[in-house]
Amino acid sequence: MATSKTRSADKPAPAVAGKTDKTGKGAAAEYGEASIRVLKGLEPVRQRPGMYTRTENPLHIVQEVIDNAADEILAGFGAHIVVTVLADGAVSVEDDGRGIPVGNHPEEKAPVVEIVFTRLHAGGKFDKRAGGAYSFSGGLHGVGVSVTNALSRRLEVVVWRDRREHVIAFAGGEVADPLRSRGASDHPTGTRITVWPDPVYFDSPRIPLEDLERLLRSKAMLLPGTQISLRIAATGVERTWRFEGGLAEYLAGAVAGELLVPIFEAAGHAPADDPNFAEGEGANWVLAWTDEGPVARESFVNLIPTTAGGTHESGLREGVYQAVRAFAEAHGALPKGVRLLPEDVFNRVSFVLSAKVLDPQFQGQIKERLNSRDAVRLVASFVRPQLEFWLNQHPEHGRRIAELAVLQAQARTRALQKIEKKKGSAVAVLPGKLTDCESTELARNELFLVEGDSAGGSAKMGRDKGYQAVLPLRGKVLNTWEVERDRLFGNAEVHDIAVAIGVDPHGPEDAADLSNLRYGKICILADADVDGAHIQVLLLTLFYRHFPRLVEAGHVHVARPPLFRLDVPAQGKRPARRVYCLDEDERAATLAKLADEGVRVEAVEIGRFKGLGEMSAEQLWETTLNPDTRRLLPVLRGHLDARATADTLNMLMGRAEAPARRSWIEAHGNEVEADV
Repeated sequence: MATSKTRSADKPAPAVAGKTDKTGKGAAAEYGEASIRVLKGLEPVRQRPGMYTRTENPLHIVQEVIDNAADEILAGFGAHIVVTVLADGAVSVEDDGRGIPVGNHPEEKAPVVEIVFTRLHAGGKFDKRAGGAYSFSGGLHGVGVSVTNALSRRLEVVVWRDRREHVIAFAGGEVADPLRSRGASDHPTGTRITVWPDPVYFDSPRIPLEDLERLLRSKAMLLPGTQISLRIAATGVERTWRFEGGLAEYLAGAVAGELLVPIFEAAGHAPADDPNFAEGEGANWVLAWTDEGPVARESFVNLIPTTAGGTHESGLREGVYQAVRAFAEAHGALPKGVRLLPEDVFNRVSFVLSAKVLDPQFQGQIKERLNSRDAVRLVASFVRPQLEFWLNQHPEHGRRIAELAVLQAQARTRALQKIEKKKGSAVAVLPGKLTDCESTELARNELFLVEGDSAGGSAKMGRDKGYQAVLPLRGKVLNTWEVERDRLFGNAEVHDIAVAIGVDPHGPEDAADLSNLRYGKICILADADVDGAHIQVLLLTLFYRHFPRLVEAGHVHVARPPLFRLDVPAQGKRPARRVYCLDEDERAATLAKLADEGVRVEAVEIGRFKGLGEMSAEQLWETTLNPDTRRLLPVLRGHLDARATADTLNMLMGRAEAPARRSWIEAHGNEVEADV
């Protein structure tokens, strides 16, 4: 099981000259104040480049430059981007946007063009107030082109602005040639950035041209009417993309196989008076259905390709599912006994989705996946009504799509028939407190072990009854560390858990029978406080000690409900919103981020949940139950071997181990910030 890292309570042995430690290495060096190194400027990027970019090849650091050029066009400035791959491996990106500002920053007293290339977390995309430089942009990490500069042997910038040409050059992340003006220029406004990637930081110094072409083609598709060119200096080849038809034209060329119905294209964006989303937030999307062959799927957020999907794709899937299901039910296209699931409807859908989110939250610096919770509701709220209207306008198309979804559902049902028959006999003996789910699909089903009847009531109302079950637990579960297996069922709560999941208690060496397991995920859901943490430990002890095969197979999880709710007032284009924080640290980090965005922190109302029972069903679904927006931790053994894990748990949970626990608390008590 995962455990926290703590320093050893034992005193280190004194170092002796010429001696070696138990590992065979030389005596440990002295650890003092001078041992702490502070990385400055772009040093963190060069020390750990994999934290900031992909290191297989330099394409991603070039993409950061291309993204900036595309953001200018997205903001309404410019219509051309030219990317040139030079013979020496350098890449040049030129646009006709406004040009990077070259004057001194009012606070930093240095040229702005120098700051954005030499400092992390600096850029023009943080300001989301009305009249800011960018309403929508590819991200707010503020590390893009500074990472490009850090990992390049040389980087040169030419800026055309205010009828003058300005140049600056960098080497190894530092200024090599200070900013200077070349004098008056008739060149239109814009920027040209030339990058020489440093091969030291990449597995291969070569930029894959196919991937670069795909990236530029998608940018042209997302910016209808924009001309994007790629020039290869070594071969003289030049390619140009311009999609007047936008997403639909692009998807039509990407779909393999015959279309079942015509491509559906639509868009939806929030108006100025929308109470939930900022003006302009929304999405453009195109959908295509085929009954065979591979599907083509691409998604973007503010023009950034999200190859790993995210919450905006979840919103698209939810909107499509709800629209098709509503049509099928209204038109009698759903045979008796067939229940549609989202995967049935979405399985044969090809799509291109381009979402616009004011403050996108990505997973990691390379922005492959969108994590913004509001994006699910944002996209779904626009997709469902428009698709449902289109299906009812063209019922012949709607019936074909519904028939295809029904065929997918029937195929799924046939594949699971054996499993359903095997588990049918267990229904009659399930505990009365269990609110079961409708599905019998092991991989899909989830059981939430909820602390208390009050929280259980919220969970029952907020859950998706199709695949989520709830078992409320009364009080704290028995400490089962030293309870013999044949006496476990003397405790009603343990008995109910075992019967509900369909697995008998067993030991680590037993060949446990998991064939009757009823849920693919068993989720511990307790309050985000000390008592809740205690209940988590007691349940984790139960599963580790008496259901170890469930832990090893990855079936046990811990849900992470928030402890705080922050009500943030309206700011500029952004309406009032609600932000949830897991703990004190996340609350402090969120408040600091809001302050950076210009929000008056004293105007933020902070509420603390005393328990899950205080949450409404909607809040519990959004923060803790919804697979698209929740934070769920899988329970693993961690880095310790089985013996070390057992010894640690014995020290923590054994009845006769009070002296050992006291010693441990005395050694590590100062490392804990307890919420009591």
